Amino acid sequence: MAKLVVRAFALSIDGFGAGPEQSLQDPLGVGGLGLHRWMLHTRTFAAMHVAGDGTSGDPGIDDDWARRSFDNVGAWIMGRNMFGPVRGPWPDESWRGWWGDEPPYHVPVFVLTHHARPALEMQGGTVFHFVGGGIHEALQRARDAAAGRDVRIGGGVATVRQYLQAGLVDEMHLVQSPVLLGRGEALLAGIDLGALGFRCTRHEASGLAQHVLLKRADAGA
Repeated sequence: MAKLVVRAFALSIDGFGAGPEQSLQDPLGVGGLGLHRWMLHTRTFAAMHVAGDGTSGDPGIDDDWARRSFDNVGAWIMGRNMFGPVRGPWPDESWRGWWGDEPPYHVPVFVLTHHARPALEMQGGTVFHFVGGGIHEALQRARDAAAGRDVRIGGGVATVRQYLQAGLVDEMHLVQSPVLLGRGEALLAGIDLGALGFRCTRHEASGLAQHVLLKRADAGA
């Protein structure tokens, strides 16, 4: 059964999924890059972002989790802040995301926004669709596009929180990084995962992170 999933979502020890003051210089907020050191050394990351012979990067626990995070994903949902730093009405269509001409998604991506913009087709099969009708419209369109595969919420924090609070998330892979941010965007503040039916079904530590898999009891296999 197709699921709505959060995967490879990194948190600081004090619960922040992004640092404050996102900008062109700090796309993940000040200090936010430190949350993702566990991913940056993996073969999966190298295959997506580094030209090479396919053996760059490290195998191991972090790479296993990073690789699995792309399994069976037929569409993505993300918030506008994850797509870029532009706020308010789009001044033009020059901003095309953080990822260059070939983003790492390779499937349709549905971007939550309050301001209309035509779909943006990129190299490698990624097409960004800009959705103004809220989280339910985005989810329905993503499920239709995914054609039976899972829909992955990429982020950011506010987007994941909206889907959690609506009771729509079936599964989460959270990555606790040994970083203290002190401030930023708190993922789980005020959210009772137990009351939402989540249970920890697996956990595994590497030298750089603690991987935790949470599944909702009524979400199926």
